[in-house]
Amino acid sequence: MTKRQTRLLFFALGFVMLGVTAFIALTALEDNLVYFKTPTDIAESPTLPAGKIRIGGLVAEDSLTKAGLESRFVVTDLQSRIDVSFEGVLPDLFREGQGVVAEGQFVSAGIFVADTVLAKHDENYMPREVADALRETGVWQGKNTAGDQE
Repeated sequence: MTKRQTRLLFFALGFVMLGVTAFIALTALEDNLVYFKTPTDIAESPTLPAGKIRIGGLVAEDSLTKAGLESRFVVTDLQSRIDVSFEGVLPDLFREGQGVVAEGQFVSAGIFVADTVLAKHDENYMPREVADALRETGVWQGKNTAGDQE
């Protein structure tokens, strides 16, 4: 085998190993990928999203009901609504009329079962996706979202 062929073989093996490594990394990331949807995105979709997703919006006024550790509430972007069921302790800052992001999946046509609920942490914060969705509808004009700089 000549020097040129040896060098070509090493480069080829290097590219194959790089491809295998990239494939493994992307496959591992795919399992942890969670998409964000607003209630309007879901309402406009012909089918319910499969698998784990995040929904975000505002907790609708007078929608929170609790029975032990089970909570039910409605997430809205002021155009569409999603009924959410959550088993566990809600965050201390969870309130009606405030921003929320819930992570979970749809188990039936109308109920989203959340396994994680994230509430805003101060009066100026709202998750970027929720703020952008509410700005698009013209409902929210706030500043100081997670990524905004002043």
